[in-house]
Amino acid sequence: MPILNKIRTALPGRVVHRDTADPALNRLRIALTTFFALDGFLFAGWVVRIPAIKQQTGASAGDLGLALLGVSAGAVATMMVTGRLCGRFGNHPVTVASGGLLSLSIALPPLTHSALALGLVLLAFGAAYGAINVAMNSAAVDLVAALRRPVMPSFHAAFSLGGMLGAGLGGLVAGHLSVGRHLLVLTIAGLLLTAAAGRTLLAHPVPHVERERPAAAPGNRPTGRTRRLVVVFGLIALCTAYGEGALADWGALHLQQDLGAHPGIAAAGYSVFALAMTVGRLTGTALLERLGQTRALVAGGATATAGMLLGALAPSVWPALAGFAVTGLGLANIFPIAIGRAGALAGAKGVAAASTLGYGGMLLGPPAIGFLADWLSLPAALTTVAMLSGVAAVVAYATRGATRHPQG
Repeated sequence: MPILNKIRTALPGRVVHRDTADPALNRLRIALTTFFALDGFLFAGWVVRIPAIKQQTGASAGDLGLALLGVSAGAVATMMVTGRLCGRFGNHPVTVASGGLLSLSIALPPLTHSALALGLVLLAFGAAYGAINVAMNSAAVDLVAALRRPVMPSFHAAFSLGGMLGAGLGGLVAGHLSVGRHLLVLTIAGLLLTAAAGRTLLAHPVPHVERERPAAAPGNRPTGRTRRLVVVFGLIALCTAYGEGALADWGALHLQQDLGAHPGIAAAGYSVFALAMTVGRLTGTALLERLGQTRALVAGGATATAGMLLGALAPSVWPALAGFAVTGLGLANIFPIAIGRAGALAGAKGVAAASTLGYGGMLLGPPAIGFLADWLSLPAALTTVAMLSGVAAVVAYATRGATRHPQG
């Protein structure tokens, strides 16, 4: 097969650009990029309509918070199962099925009229969200190996761009479309995009590539060593997601409460962070080709540490906003690299394990910051984002020689 011949003849460790010219691989890359963008687009479209859903259900703030945990619970519960499904049925079919389920489930919240019903519906939405994230990241890991180019950040950039588009569009139509009609439009758009991109995924099987193997792992030890390394990369992902969750929920409050920012400026705090993260991911492939994975992880962790120290401890608004931007640039590529390394080691099960840990970090961040803010102060609590970013950099450096790429 032409694809496999190119993979086998490519020298290990080199960037082989001729693989990227293969039409089949290019079509797969475009299709997978579409799924990443669709995931971000649908999720953001749902998030911006949460206030309308709250009003519709008549839920209190506390009841709404419990209902929203359904998304997280559904996602975490599904991720490991999805890893096994990918191993049995393949990454591409599971990605397409998950895209369809996510598109259908986003139309369900407007049909609910109580917090309990909303929570049950969001369990289904979260399950589809967790499934598509594991499946498409697993497919992306295989495609990255076939391309022999570190393009994983470009997929996550598509997710970020899809999220920005979904949030922007949702804000524009919020005053003109009911929440039911808006989310129904998203369902139709999602199904159409899933059908279009899914045809490509189903028509082209995943290129077969060898997994990375732990260095110096004789006998029957590779399995245990591989599992430990997957956990390590999952913890690196957790450190990144912790920061993203913390800034999403507490960044605006810090700017307004501690630094006296105007509400409009405070609300822009997370936007600055998210935009910087998107820019970082768009340039992530070039960064990886220049620095390599370990150096990119260490540099990203160190940059995020410095940025968050500035963002948390700056005495005025504008330096704090600059710190948020630097933090976004630093964190941008750590999660994609960590998930990619876990997948390269253990396939879909590795992606599932690392994603579960990473998503756990996003869940852990907001309540941990709240507890520490009550105990100490919000600026002091936000410095834990810098601390964990530093931990990610140290762990990445400590495991720099732990894996080796398979020989061609």
